[in-house]
Amino acid sequence: MQSNRFAVAGLLLALTLGGCGYTFSAADSLPPSAHTIYVARFENGTMITGIQDVFMRYMKDEIAKHARLQLVDDPAQADLELTGSVLGGQPFPAAMNAVGEPSIYIVGLGVNATLINKKTNKVIWRGENITSQQQYAVVPQAVIATSPQFLKYNFRANDIAQLTDTQTQMTQSGVAYQEAMSTVAQAVYAGMASGF
Repeated sequence: MQSNRFAVAGLLLALTLGGCGYTFSAADSLPPSAHTIYVARFENGTMITGIQDVFMRYMKDEIAKHARLQLVDDPAQADLELTGSVLGGQPFPAAMNAVGEPSIYIVGLGVNATLINKKTNKVIWRGENITSQQQYAVVPQAVIATSPQFLKYNFRANDIAQLTDTQTQMTQSGVAYQEAMSTVAQAVYAGMASGF
């Protein structure tokens, strides 16, 4: 009787996953002849100086991680070219304390990106408003020490409690920007590799 329940549950899970559009293999719709990519300097559509250069590092790391394309520094040597712009980046208050001071901020980072086949000069993929929103605390009391984001960066709850508000804001905002850039770079790569 118990094994029948497991068999039925397994069948239902397979039917559910099979019908919902999820696939477990990595799609690659990049041109088979494409082996190299040049990542052009993205435009900065934010008020944060140099953010496009930091994002470019995340984007290049994401491309390198998949080992499908070799990064080149000269566009003349590239089969593909990735261009785009970084948008948003300005934090805004998401929660206030009892006296109306912000205790948590949200930062939203967005990217528009275009992938061009350098051999044909045709756009083979375009992604508009690929975004990530991350929240961060600006006072130690608002830090959630059990959150995956907190634990990923190896902070210790006792250390956070000793920080000033300014130190908390600096460390937590830095993590939020890192997470946002990493998430957006992953989404850009997934989009250009799958064609969606």
